[in-house]
Amino acid sequence: MAPLTLSAAVDTDARRLIVHVVYRFAVGGLENGVVNLINHMDRRCWRHAVVSLTDIDPTFARRLEPLDVRLISLHKPPGQGIWQVPKLWRLFRRLRPDIVHTRNLAALEAQLAAWLAGVPGRVHGEHGRDVEDVDGTSRRHMLMRRAYRPFTQRQIALGQDLASYTRDKVGVPADRLHSIYNGVDTTRFAPAVRRQALAGSPFNDPALWLIGTVGRMRTVKAQPLLAQAFVQAVQLQPTLRERVRLVLVGDGPLRASCEAILQAAGMADLAWLPGERADVPDVMRSLDCFALPSLAEGISNTILEAMASGLPVLATRVGANAELVQDGSTGLVVPPNDPAALANGIVRLAQDGAGAAAMGRKGRVVAERQFSLPVMVQAYQAVYEQLLPCNGRE
Repeated sequence: MAPLTLSAAVDTDARRLIVHVVYRFAVGGLENGVVNLINHMDRRCWRHAVVSLTDIDPTFARRLEPLDVRLISLHKPPGQGIWQVPKLWRLFRRLRPDIVHTRNLAALEAQLAAWLAGVPGRVHGEHGRDVEDVDGTSRRHMLMRRAYRPFTQRQIALGQDLASYTRDKVGVPADRLHSIYNGVDTTRFAPAVRRQALAGSPFNDPALWLIGTVGRMRTVKAQPLLAQAFVQAVQLQPTLRERVRLVLVGDGPLRASCEAILQAAGMADLAWLPGERADVPDVMRSLDCFALPSLAEGISNTILEAMASGLPVLATRVGANAELVQDGSTGLVVPPNDPAALANGIVRLAQDGAGAAAMGRKGRVVAERQFSLPVMVQAYQAVYEQLLPCNGRE
């Protein structure tokens, strides 16, 4: 999967080419969804290129299974993306894609370039709130989306919350709007018979009860709120100190804040912050409960991975979280930016381990029935084939 050489020979492959445009191609929920889609689409019909407006993480890119995926980094500097339109126009004229599929506001200018280049299929996806607009009230962001609306033929919103925003605020007609949920690999993410020991973890004692989260430690993910909630939960029920532990997997600017909160409360020894790990399925199987304290979400891949792993989920009521987690059945849903509500959720789940485990088993069933990869891939392929019929399938 070497980067594209623009002086390459004329492309004679009859399959439809989809160019996926993202801001950055590295570890993240949106990007993981792109990888899953590419890996599971019908290769007799479709082939792919990934264009990153900034950079591509080569380690992450190795998750792509087809060997012919083209990877292109444009190394966009900070600032107005509109100045990238001529570069994107030249790139699309050279690649001659059948479909350009952009994701989120940061890549939306590529729709204008695709329209100017005569790309026949143009799709845009909204995967989650912008960090500067977690509640979707930014008029500037809404107007920017409206400005690019005429250049897209189909828009995909991950979940009903974003679909409502895209329809009611951005003004995308219902016949051009599709709501699709992410899919999870229910084979890779599967429950352990009993909580699995994890390499490097200080909390492999089966007598412990572990609550944890996985994700980049940035503002919108709000891991410090979970650290505060954990502290409050132990203060509410001091007996939890003996057996409840917190696991915060991921790295980023908020990691130091989490460590400071735990240290100040005298609970640093009750938590483990190992940084980023590549063995997320094993991390899930090493937990008893998964928590997501986000301030904003689209369709959370990590919630789906936790459900597929048989874990009860404690999540904030943002984005599509309440569409994924059935409150009181497969987990608990609490208000966002409310450490006390998260703390009460931790206490409730930790004190009823059997009930929490039953929630996790129900979540696994829901993941298999509603959020599998085949269901997701079929939905995306249906959108693409509305624009252009499949080439290559006999």
